[in-house]
Amino acid sequence: MSLFDLTGQVAIITGSSRGIGKAIAERMAEQGAKVVISSRKAGPCDEVAAALNAKHGAGTAIAVPANIASKEELQHLVDETRAAFGKIDICVCNAASNPYYGPLAGISDDQFRKILDNNIISNHWLIGMVAPEMRARKDGSIIIISSIGGLRGNAIIGAYNISKAADFQLARNLAHEFGPDNVRVNCIAPGLIKTDFARALWEDPATLERATKGVPLRRIGEPDELAGAAVYLASKAGSFMTGQALVVDGGATI
Repeated sequence: MSLFDLTGQVAIITGSSRGIGKAIAERMAEQGAKVVISSRKAGPCDEVAAALNAKHGAGTAIAVPANIASKEELQHLVDETRAAFGKIDICVCNAASNPYYGPLAGISDDQFRKILDNNIISNHWLIGMVAPEMRARKDGSIIIISSIGGLRGNAIIGAYNISKAADFQLARNLAHEFGPDNVRVNCIAPGLIKTDFARALWEDPATLERATKGVPLRRIGEPDELAGAAVYLASKAGSFMTGQALVVDGGATI
């Protein structure tokens, strides 16, 4: 059996109707996992789930829309997953928000709160909902999609970077809490990836040049280039990895 095999595992992946989350769902399904596609809008979730079922067999994926800003909707996501598949083995906290680009001096309180609520507190909520059964079963993997920005300063997306730095510490703390029960909590820290979410960065020529000039690969990443890292952390291959930040950034130094 491959170290990366996920047969029999059930994965919730937020923000998985497109971009990085979709790529992770596709690769986890390819490795045999049952996957739950979730984002705010039902239509795109249904489309991704249908495509996965067509490719890997009926029952591979279900769609459960949820807004990460709503604790009630996240609980519904968890409840529907358990109703469909009976358990949750893997939780990927991928969905995030960044409604503001600019210096911190110009951000409104509402914008700052939205970033912190959606990028930190919603992860705390969802993890708190799935962790008890993992701990009782003595097995599970929780993955937070953070950002290389959480390890660096930035004059344009400072609030976002603050939230992503907090995600690193959330993972470290929970790794200590859950580790004795064999539940692993890790972050993936992507560099600039070509997604709709990051479009404002990679479509700007000056920003794109800065992002690629000092990187050995001299390019930004594609969503699928993050997916393997998530499969690794969720599988037996990553069974001795917890409380870590796995940087995927084309060779750039931190």
